[in-house]
Amino acid sequence: MGKLIYDGIEVEFEDRALVHLQVVIGSKLRRGESFFLSWNDSPAIGDGRSSVWLHASIPLYFKYYGGKTPTLNRAWIDVLTTSANSGQGLLLTAEPGPQRS
Repeated sequence: MGKLIYDGIEVEFEDRALVHLQVVIGSKLRRGESFFLSWNDSPAIGDGRSSVWLHASIPLYFKYYGGKTPTLNRAWIDVLTTSANSGQGLLLTAEPGPQRS
């Protein structure tokens, strides 16, 4: 499990999902684009849904607990990028296709 820390908010994600989010978020923020990031909460905290507005002026920190960087799934990056470019914003969805470590 890794953490995304943004403006005092800490959210845990699996390292594999987090590295894919980092690629997509980094691309958007490098271009100066603000957007929503949404995810489904774990059942341990109510099983709801959360969203945060991401803006380049607010520091963003990615903390990985695993020592190995997961390989990237280009198809997942494409799905997440399409989502991030929509009016709804970036919604973390399940990885398409077979998973790689």
